[in-house]
Amino acid sequence: MIRLCALEELANHASRGFTLRERPIFVVRQDHEVFAYHNRCPHLGIALEWQPDRFLDADGELIQCSTHGALFTIDDGLCVSGPCSGQSLQPLTVAIREGEVWLSLAD
Repeated sequence: MIRLCALEELANHASRGFTLRERPIFVVRQDHEVFAYHNRCPHLGIALEWQPDRFLDADGELIQCSTHGALFTIDDGLCVSGPCSGQSLQPLTVAIREGEVWLSLAD
């Protein structure tokens, strides 16, 4: 596993991008849970964020693709609106241990 950041460095109901082994990923914190995905829209295979660390819609309730506005649920990455409806983001295994966010390298 690789350490991403301290949990306190990830604001609640916010997102943050990282690059690991030349692969872009991002995490989203929702209260005491953190979800991680490859930073790649299933529609065109492009990065999702419109600005660094900006992966969520205006309400902070869904992940949003900045190119075509596709919306994905935070807890499972399912596209609920947009050109890739029914498809999902590729999830990664993440854990919170002793106040730090860790990502599994097995993904």
